Amino acid sequence: MNDADFLVSPQWLAEHLDDPLLVIVDCRFSLADPELGQQQYTANHIPGAFYLDLNQELSSPVGRHGGRHPLPDPLKLANTLAATGINSQETFVVAYDDSKFAFASRLWWLLRYLGHDRVALLDGGFTGWQAAGYPVTAEVSVPKPATFVPEPQQDRVVDIEYVKAHKDLPGVLLVDSREPERYNGLREPIDPIAGHIPGAVNYPWQAVTDEQGRGLPASEQKRRWAEGTQAKEIIVYCGSGVTACVNLLSLEIAGIPKGKLYAGSWSDWCSYQV
Repeated sequence: MNDADFLVSPQWLAEHLDDPLLVIVDCRFSLADPELGQQQYTANHIPGAFYLDLNQELSSPVGRHGGRHPLPDPLKLANTLAATGINSQETFVVAYDDSKFAFASRLWWLLRYLGHDRVALLDGGFTGWQAAGYPVTAEVSVPKPATFVPEPQQDRVVDIEYVKAHKDLPGVLLVDSREPERYNGLREPIDPIAGHIPGAVNYPWQAVTDEQGRGLPASEQKRRWAEGTQAKEIIVYCGSGVTACVNLLSLEIAGIPKGKLYAGSWSDWCSYQV
C-alpha cells in the first residue's frame, strides 16, 4: 500500500484483513438518528473493525460557539485512537461509512490533523464491501495495545476570526461544501439562519463520489478544482465541519494540498449572528 493513496478498494482490504499493522474503523452515522451507526455496527461490520461515533468520539461537546461538531480534544482523541489499536506513525488506518465518505472523511482529516498520514478510506463504503461479496460479522473486535502521540498540525484548521480576516484577500478561495439549496438560502433544515458566508463559492461535497459512493478519478477531481489551482489558500466549510472533509479529501486527490478546515463552519458563523 502506498501511503500517498487516499482510497483502497474492497478487494485490497479483503486481502489485508490479517495485516498486523492495519486497523479498520467503522464511522457509519446518521445525523437524523445519532444511534443508528452504533446499531448498524452491532448488527454487522467488516471483520476486525472498531466503531467510532461522530458525536461521542470525533467531536467535542457543543457550546454556544464552535459549531454543532466542535473538534475533539487532541489528547482525548489520541487516547481513543490508541484504544482501538492505532499506533501513531505506524498503523495503517482504513475508515469506512455508508454515506459517500461523509463521516469517514472526518476521521481521515482528524488523523492527518494529528500528524498521522497513514490513513485511507474504503472506496464504495460498507455497501461496496457487501456488494463485492466479502464477509461481515457481529463479533466485537479486540484491540491490541497501542500508543498514539498527537502532533496537531495547526495550519490545517482555522477559526471564525481567521476566516473574516482572510476570506476576501487575493488568492484566497472560500468554499461552501453544502448542497446548492442550502448555499443559496433556499432551504435550511438545521441552522437558525439560511445562506452562506459572503464571498464563498459552492462545491457540494456530494460531487466527490459517484452514485455508488466511489471516489471519482483523480483526473475528474482535478477538473473539479480548476479554480483552486491558482489559489494560494483554500478555506473549506460546511454545516458543522464534517462533510467539508470530503472536499478536503477531494483536494488532496486532485493534488492541491492547500485546503484548510473552518472547523466551526456555518453553524459557528450563525452563532454570532443570532
